[in-house]
Amino acid sequence: MGKLKTKKGVAKRFKLTKKRKIKYQTCGKSHLATNKKTKRLRKLRKTNYLTARKEVAFIKSMLPYG
Repeated sequence: MGKLKTKKGVAKRFKLTKKRKIKYQTCGKSHLATNKKTKRLRKLRKTNYLTARKEVAFIKSMLPYG
């Protein structure tokens, strides 16, 4: 069959943890921060984990060697 290719856009945005959870950083923090409330920026600092089963399966299919 051959090698499977990793989708590079997905590889840059998502990381797999040791327990195979998908970790990602929330969007909306990179620029124009002066317009945003401090509380909102503080919440955007957290890393999140994907929970929806279909989404998780879809992302894992694009990261074959994770």
